[in-house]
Amino acid sequence: MQPQTIAEQQTYSGHPRRWAILGVLVVSLLVVVLDNTVLNVALRTIADPVHGIGATQAELEWSINSYTLVFAGLLFTFGVVGDRIGRRRMLLIGLVLFGLASLASAYAQTPTQLIWARALMGIGGAAVMPSTLSIISNVFDPRERGKAIGVWAGSVGLGVAIGPVVGGALLESYWWGSVFLINVPIILMGVIAVVLLVPESRDPRPGRVDLVGVVLSIAGLVSFVYGIIDGGEHGFGRPQAWGSILVGLAILGAFVWYEKRSDHPSLDVRLFRDPRFSSAVASVGLVFFAALGTIFFLAFYLQLVRGFTPLQAGLLMTPFAAAQLIFAPLSASMVKRFGPKAVCATGLALVTIGLGGFAMVGAATPIWVLIVLTFVQGAGMANVIPPATESVMSSLPREKAGVGSAVSNTVRQVGGALGVAILGSLLSAVYRGEIADSVAGLPAPAKAVASESISGAYGVADQVGPAGAGLITSANDAFVTAMHWAAGGSALVAFLSIGVVLAWMPRRSAPQGPETGPATLAATPPVSGERRELAERR
Repeated sequence: MQPQTIAEQQTYSGHPRRWAILGVLVVSLLVVVLDNTVLNVALRTIADPVHGIGATQAELEWSINSYTLVFAGLLFTFGVVGDRIGRRRMLLIGLVLFGLASLASAYAQTPTQLIWARALMGIGGAAVMPSTLSIISNVFDPRERGKAIGVWAGSVGLGVAIGPVVGGALLESYWWGSVFLINVPIILMGVIAVVLLVPESRDPRPGRVDLVGVVLSIAGLVSFVYGIIDGGEHGFGRPQAWGSILVGLAILGAFVWYEKRSDHPSLDVRLFRDPRFSSAVASVGLVFFAALGTIFFLAFYLQLVRGFTPLQAGLLMTPFAAAQLIFAPLSASMVKRFGPKAVCATGLALVTIGLGGFAMVGAATPIWVLIVLTFVQGAGMANVIPPATESVMSSLPREKAGVGSAVSNTVRQVGGALGVAILGSLLSAVYRGEIADSVAGLPAPAKAVASESISGAYGVADQVGPAGAGLITSANDAFVTAMHWAAGGSALVAFLSIGVVLAWMPRRSAPQGPETGPATLAATPPVSGERRELAERR
């Protein structure tokens, strides 16, 4: 029997403008994705004391992680706040705040100012990201949700594709701050489109904001990551590094203990009892740990060791994104045919192969090898993120979409932040050990700078005359060795994630009817009431 009323029609087939709405959400998401991919190309320039602001490697890591940690810490809360005050309203607030923070980042005069401006961008991003997935889950019928999430994930690939190229092109002609100003016109278009097209939606029974949980999660993550980055910069023999790591772990332990006992937790740890949920979340976190840590050192390898311009380096990163654009939209049909376990495990195997290949790349490796490796890695990620995200979202009722998107994206951001911190620290530690003999005869200030990072070594080489050529060769060799260790660590993490998926992810997706997810919503009157309210507003 065909649906007769507008409310019933929405229940059966989703919002009538759902595909246009999806396009708007993709534009909004591009703002968040562009920011990170553009920044990766600009790291080398920002580190330059003449053309940038002279940021050290540790400060560069913090310019990335100040954004991701604040983003991750607030996703839980902003998912709940969006469910309460309205997801469209939360999306608009996030876009405007992100635009203002982008302006502040563009005109930062010191690394510290940039780090704080990036943290403010993290607040805006935390409002944008969960709103997009929540709105998708509410305007699409469950039977189309997998395809919509595939398009959503493909838009991430689009941002990854155009970000490095746009960033490289801007750096060819303008100062480094232009890579942040590019966000502003996208935000303006996004705000207008959201106002015109996206319907408002809320959770009929929203939870309370968990302020204690938010404070504990951010404090724990910041302390933990600070210890890792400090250890990579100064060595792990210092008590400050291990003390910060242990304090961070203790705070995170207190966070889990508190969330278990709270009647309004920002992270309901009971969700992880569902193997479909927990394995999918773990695979997302682990693959982003491996991928973002690799992208961090790849920018320096391309622009320093290989001598490419920022634009050329950006173009060489596009195969990674092109593969996601090609394969992410197809992943939904692959999951229907083979099941999420097989698709995720295959994707992770491709990621492992791609990352493992970087452990054998040298200073003279043919460029086509890099292109193949980045394409394989991108193809693998394209077959991990959509089925894992769909598995997370489909394990929760539609009315709790904010919770599912918050958990998925929080783990994604935490995984990426830890990847940059841990693999970046491993890179620093190995580099410092490898170059120690080559800088032993330099004056103490120059020795400290050259030992800190490959960018510092290049800066010192410009000032020491004929001896500079030898220092550059030594710095390149030390960096490539350090890159091998970091790439090997990335590949190991990706390989372990295959075991997680094979052990706990189900072979087949849970069957879903037109009105429900895995939990039956038909018997939940407040949900149908929410749909009716939306239909009446239109």
